[in-house]
Order: sequence, then structure tokens, then C-alpha cells
Amino acid sequence: MRNFLFFTLLAGGLFSFVIVNFVTLDENYELFLDNSGPYIGAEFPKQMGFTGKGIKIGVIDTGINTSHPDFFNQDETSRFLKGYDFVDNDTVPQDTNGHGTQVTGIIAADGQLKGIAPMAEIFSYRVSSDGESVPSSLIIKAINQAVEDRVDIINISLGVNMTHNKIDEAVNNAISQGIVVVAAAGNSGPDKSTIGSPAKNPNAITVGATYNNRDSSMVSTLEVGETQFQVLPMLGTDTISDPISAEIVFGKYSRENDFDGLDVKGKIVLAERGGESPDEIVFFSDKEIFASKNGAKGLIVYNNQPGIFFGELIHEYVSEDYYPSIPTVSMTREEGLELKKILESETSGTLNVFNHPDFLATFSSRGPVSPFYQKPDLVAPGVFVNTTSLKNFYNITSGTSYAAPHVSGAIALLLEKNPEFTPHEIKSILVTTSDIITDEYKKEFEFDAGGAGRIDLKKAFNSELIFEPPKLIFNLSEHKTSEKNEIKINSLGGDINIQKVEFSDMENVEFDYEVTDSTLYITSKLIEKESGNFETRAFITNNDIMYQIPIIVRVSEASIVILESENELTFQVKRPLDWEYAKITVTNSETFEERSISITPKTIESLKLYDLGTYWIEANVKSSEDTFDVYEFYEIKKDLSEQKPIVENSELPERALIILGIIFSIVVLVGLKFRKNYWIWGPALLISGETSLNFVKFSPNICASFFADKS
Repeated sequence: MRNFLFFTLLAGGLFSFVIVNFVTLDENYELFLDNSGPYIGAEFPKQMGFTGKGIKIGVIDTGINTSHPDFFNQDETSRFLKGYDFVDNDTVPQDTNGHGTQVTGIIAADGQLKGIAPMAEIFSYRVSSDGESVPSSLIIKAINQAVEDRVDIINISLGVNMTHNKIDEAVNNAISQGIVVVAAAGNSGPDKSTIGSPAKNPNAITVGATYNNRDSSMVSTLEVGETQFQVLPMLGTDTISDPISAEIVFGKYSRENDFDGLDVKGKIVLAERGGESPDEIVFFSDKEIFASKNGAKGLIVYNNQPGIFFGELIHEYVSEDYYPSIPTVSMTREEGLELKKILESETSGTLNVFNHPDFLATFSSRGPVSPFYQKPDLVAPGVFVNTTSLKNFYNITSGTSYAAPHVSGAIALLLEKNPEFTPHEIKSILVTTSDIITDEYKKEFEFDAGGAGRIDLKKAFNSELIFEPPKLIFNLSEHKTSEKNEIKINSLGGDINIQKVEFSDMENVEFDYEVTDSTLYITSKLIEKESGNFETRAFITNNDIMYQIPIIVRVSEASIVILESENELTFQVKRPLDWEYAKITVTNSETFEERSISITPKTIESLKLYDLGTYWIEANVKSSEDTFDVYEFYEIKKDLSEQKPIVENSELPERALIILGIIFSIVVLVGLKFRKNYWIWGPALLISGETSLNFVKFSPNICASFFADKS
């Protein structure tokens, strides 16, 4: 089906290495959602009597298991109130895949398993039957139906790996109607720029995944001298009580004969994945057995191809009585070769394997998505989460699909407390009260990975202030060494009493602030001219409650000079060195409408902007030596929308028609050459009106052992 571009479902378990696919629970089995819930502070509002009662939550997914006992009230009436099956075109969205049931259980199960908002009203919209693919048109229809049903929250644990304008338009419409839209970030991490629509939408609340406070939160570290390496514990290895500090020796492939004449007793073995030939299979369990038999205290296996991998020690080919005896971790080929080189001069290192629940899930998708805003917004537990499943059972699963409903359930509790909260106010509260998360080396995760932090519902419930915006971006350069941004502060009933504002340390930028009535002004000042993107936070204390504002500072080689006259903007680029050409792109931050012009140092061009609001200005600048980007924000305060012409360029329709005519002619000619295929598929596509971007791919919810490598 080359005619179709398939998208990715943010299904639980994909790329996760700590997942058990399907666990049938008996009466003695602990339901671990009862751990992940308290870990985000969900018990606090429940103790106050908040359960999500009266809040309508629309779940756009594979449907719901309508017979599951955890979706019934005590009087045996169903808590599934309404919805629609867009696959079978009926009013009963019966789940046959399981993903939608899992998501819904985390939000609102009320039985043996307790969801975050157990009394919330469930609206289910089925957009897939088999968990494989669905036209994007169904996603849009489901969003529009949720708007028509007047839900309060929409949870979307599916998405695409790119920007999809029609889906984003539907999301924006829902938010404009006062509906909070929560979207899973995706499971394509740790690669950057892996977040697509609707999670990419700046107005949605985008959620990544962390571990929860169970033993599944296992991480590992390796330090050699001052160098810190990224290493992943293999499936089956265990935590160690104390870090192992020892000599590291290279053991080739850690096969039995590789230890002939090699002293590894009391040492850490570094080995390459695989064997000497591509056809040679050496299981990780065998590498561990031979290393431990020869007295090694730990084993590090680096990849035999670029990138990281998830190794598996316990698998179907090992003996039943096998259990790993030494900590075993994996690392990238690049870092493995770097470590080999370091061992030529420094041979001692420290290996540790321990539980760290604040750790961001490796599979959680990352930004950046735009130079003008940051994604994800938040993270929540999404690893080894127990929830409802088909056949009235429960299962343990992982993925950002299951992090998002934690946030949706939390929002239901907030809305029950204050139904007047707008989507932007909800986002502000959750962002500014979140808990900062750190990696295995206690370093804060970048905003593009962990967002503002992990949701803390207890702090959110105690919040007295709303900050708009809840995040800041400063654009500095040699020509623009200072910038002032303002944050509007809205009180939720108490007094605004800002006691202090503190900032995380930055070497090249310093900050100052002032508070006037309900506005906080933050000024950044460049003290060292070092180009790049830098992150910090503002910590605001009001009535002894601390809030945090994520801040990005971009220091560029140049700056954009913008002059306005009757909403007509002219642009120029300032740079210490020469430049030759710049493409200026102006984007309306509300409608995402783009307009572009080109300028040179000797030419002045302008754009007429008619709509009020903030615009994103991007300059792609070319010099004789390189090409670089410069960014700026600009606000239009005078409304000239009534003067906006229906067609700004009278030549555009004619030109567009010519282009369409050429395209149609090419299609016809190709179709005539391949008549058989054309007469089957061509008219169908033309009649349906579907574009090439019309399918969403659902990744199956399968056991991690299927994805983890055994050799």
C-alpha cells in the first residue's frame, strides 16, 4: 500500500524493555495503579472527597470493554455513558483490541482497580477495530463528536510522527470550546524530534512517560574518570547494594575461549555484542555466564552496530535454573569504542545498578518540535502500569499511552474542584507545580525530554496562582543583549504575595525581576557571548508555596530587527559578520498560517499583517561561510482584519489552477500506462477525497521480550 502513509499509535509496550504483556491477576495480586496514582499525588484530592464525579472524559482510542466490572456502578449501571463506534457506525464502541480499555481503566476504573478519577463519566470513541490502522478522518470525526457531546476532557493516546494540520485544527477547535486535550507524546524515544500531531500541538497538554515507584525503575551508571556513560541494565539483571569500583578489561566477545589467558577476577569485563562473524550467535546470557565463571564482577556489552539496544538475559533458550550472577548492562557502539580508547590510559571505573523512579522512560518521545514552544509539557508514570484489559481481566503495560490518562484523570479532579478552569489555566497549574525529574546521574532532564517535570497533583490542588505564560523563551544576541518578558499572575482567591524569585545558575546569562500588581517582569541579560540554547528555571515563592517556570534562553549569532507601521512589518538582520541572504517566515501562533519573504542586506521587504496576536518570526540566514537560524516573537496590537482582502494575491488562484491541471495531467498519463492499478485505486482515491496522509498506524501492545535482544 504505497499510496498510504502510515502513522504510529502510541501503544503501550513498544520499545519498552520492562513490560509484561498480559498478566491475569488473582485475588492476591497487587494492583500497581495503586502505586502510580499516589506517586503523582492523586490520593490527596481523593482524601478531600474528589473523585471526578460529574466530569465528562472522552477517550479516542480502540473503544472500551463495556462488560468489564470496573466500569460499572454499585447499582450495576454502566459508567460508560455515551460514545460512538466510527468503525462499525453504531453507538456501542466495543473494544476488540484492548488498548482503549487499558487507557480508560487508568482514568476511571472503579472496582478491583481504582483509576485516578474513579467517578468520572466515560465517553468512548472507537476509531480502530484491530489496532492496526484508521483513516485520520475518523480521528477528526471523533474529536468533533466529543465537542458535540460537550465533554470536559479529551484523551488521545495515539498520534502521528509528523504535523497533521487537519487533526491540529480539530484539536484547536476543541480547546477553543473549553475542552482540555491531553495527548501522549509517543514511543519513539530516545531520538529527538519524534513528537507528532496531536501531541505536537502547542495548545494540547503533551505527556511523556517516567517510571513509577516500583522496582521496575531500574537504571545503571558507568563512570570512568570524569567521563559518564549511558548504560542500560539488561532484562534479568538485578540491582546491586553498592557500586562496583574495579579495573575494566576488554574481553572481546565474552565467549568461553575469549577468557583463555585473560585475568578478569574481581574486574569489570567490556565485551562487544555478537561474535567474530555476522552468523555467530552469542546469547547475552552466555556472555554473562562465562564472565562470571571467570570471576568478573560486572559485564558491559557494547553494540556491534550504531545506537543503543535493550539486552535480555532471561529468555526461552536458557536453562530453567539460570539466574544472572553479575550486573550486566548495554551501551552504544559509539560509547563502547570511546571506552576502549579510554582504557588505554585509564583502566578503573565504577558501575552501579539501582532503582531511580524519577527516571524518564527511554522510549518516551522527545522534542524539539518548534523553536517557539517546548514539548512535552509534562511527564507521568508510564512504565509497568497495571490497568483493565479485555475478558474482564487486568494487565501490566508500558508506554506514553498510559502516562497521558494519569494526567487526564488528574485534570478531572481539578475540574471537579473548579469547573471554571480553562484549558490554558489547567496547563499552567500542572506545569508550574510539577516535580523536576533527573537522570541516573542526578542531572535534570532537558525540557525537550522531560518537560517541566512529573505531575504533582497535591501541589496542583494547593496552587493559589495561575501564571500566563507558564514557560518563557528569551532571544538574545550580540546586538540584543537584554530582553524583558512579562508573566500575568491570576490569583485563585488568596493574595498575590511574591516573597522571592530565584533562578537556576547560568554562566552566560543573568536574570532580574520586578513585580507590579499582578504582573511579574523577568529580564535576561547576556554576560558571555556564547551561542546556543540554554535552559534554566525561575522559582517563585508566594505565601510559602513554590512554583517553577521553565526558561529557555537562545543566544544567536544575529538578531532580527522588526519595524511596524500600520501592521506592515519590515525586517532586517543584524550580525557582526557579513551575511548575504535571509528567508523570513512569519507564523500566526493561533492559526499557524505562514507567510514568507526574502531579504538581503541591501533590500527592504515588508509584510502586511491584519490579525491581532503573537507572531513567530524565523529568519534562515545565509552567509558566505554557513547558514543559521534566528528567532523572534512579535505582537500585533492593532486589528486591521476588516481591511484584509479576500484574496491578497490575485494571481494565486490562477497559478494554483495551472499547477493542479499539470498534476492531474501527470496522474492521467501515469494511469493510462498502468491502467489496471489506476482504474482500481485512482478513481477511488479521487472520489473519497482522502489525501496521502489518511491513515493512523496502531502498534500492537506486545511483550517487551519480543523487542528485547537476546544476543
